[in-house]
Amino acid sequence: MLDSSAPATCPAHAPADHPKIKGEKVGILLANLGTPDDYSYWPMRRYLGEFLSDKRVIDYPAWKWQPLLQLIILTKRPFSSGAAYKSIWNHDKGESPLMTITKQQTEKMAEAMAQRYGDQVMVDFCIRYGNPSTQSKVRAMVEAGCQKILFVPLYPHYAGATSGTANDEFFRALMKETWQPAARTIAPYFDEPAYIEALAR
Repeated sequence: MLDSSAPATCPAHAPADHPKIKGEKVGILLANLGTPDDYSYWPMRRYLGEFLSDKRVIDYPAWKWQPLLQLIILTKRPFSSGAAYKSIWNHDKGESPLMTITKQQTEKMAEAMAQRYGDQVMVDFCIRYGNPSTQSKVRAMVEAGCQKILFVPLYPHYAGATSGTANDEFFRALMKETWQPAARTIAPYFDEPAYIEALAR
């Protein structure tokens, strides 16, 4: 078993001046699609701009799509989308329902992992379009000593515009790490009995 409570030490057979390495952890990084930081115009525009510029979502050539997106769609759409978000916004917490639910899922997963593995497993979440970003959470896990990361897009079925783009962003984040942890993603789980039972309940 991993022993994350062990103090930072030099690797075996490393020279004496080798930087000390923190105790090994496993990271579980949940990923959801996206949410604006607020339902006002500029946060909505930033969110929609990132989302609708993704080639996995809109696969038109950039020369054709970007002028339409920047000059027409992102001038008008933030108002209508912002109004829709405002109608369902979690005003008590100052966040979208997706953010609230994702935080709750993360907390439940963290509790379950803590019961089994203590502090050897770090559970967190990221948002593909918006905050907290995938890159910031991968960086935090590496800094915390996660030598393995399980990346979990929260979509039961695979689609390029959901799981595919989330995985793309995860791998881009790993590309920016000088030292990369071992990484895995999960397979679609729409037909898992436990998932179906949870939906039925």
